[in-house]
Parts: sequence; structure tokens; C-alpha cells
Amino acid sequence: MKYMLIMRSTDQAREAYEQVPFQEIIEKMGAYNESLIKAGVLLAGEGLADEMTENFVVDFSTDPPVVTDGPYGETHELFNGFWIIQTSSKEEAAEWASRCPLGPGSKLEVRRVNEMDDFAEFADTDAIKKEAAWRAERGQE
Repeated sequence: MKYMLIMRSTDQAREAYEQVPFQEIIEKMGAYNESLIKAGVLLAGEGLADEMTENFVVDFSTDPPVVTDGPYGETHELFNGFWIIQTSSKEEAAEWASRCPLGPGSKLEVRRVNEMDDFAEFADTDAIKKEAAWRAERGQE
């Protein structure tokens, strides 16, 4: 099963984070990532850039959608990054998420990622066949 660990922090957690030497943060996150890699569960993971001038929002409430530089969702929690892991169970995903070196005011939202098996009843559609072929070309299931 694949899970996405979505890292969220409050403004207060972010302020506390800025007081910690970045080298220390890099070392703790590096150790966490290394443990995920050694266990063979890490599929992907990225931190998100703080530079808001590079970010934007696409609002689908109109046709065509409108692209703006904001507003974003609730600002009391910031979406800072993510990992995608593959584990044998929900409990194992929770165990890995609990090991993440985040401090007070931060949390991980853990969401199961849909897989091709979730769309088995639509396996004969062209869209699903094309996606399955694309994934097979990339060595993904």
C-alpha cells in the first residue's frame, strides 16, 4: 500500500523551526530519509519552496479555471512537503510517520494513495489501459 505523508506546520511551529540551525534540521531529516530508504519503503519525497512568488493557485470554480498567486487555504497550517512510502499495512505507515523528526505544532496527514487495483472495475477503459502502459514503461505498478 502506498501512503502520502503530508507535512503541515502552524505559524508557531514554523517560528520555532527557524530558531534551529538548518544544519541540524538537514541532519535529522537526512537520518529519517535514510531509514526510510534502508527499509525500502521510500518512493518519493520533497520539501516545498518557501518562495511564494514561485507558487500559485488554480481555481476550478469557473470555466476556464483561473490562475492566481493566492489566496491559499487556511494560513494557520502550512503545507511544507511530502513523502510517498510503500508499506505492507496502514499500521506500518503510521509507525514510519511517527518516527518523523518534527516538533510541536507540526503534524503529518497520512493519506493512502490510490493504486491501479483501485480502478479494477474500469480496467477495460482506454484511459486506464493507457495509464497502465505508461506506468509499465516507467517500471511502476
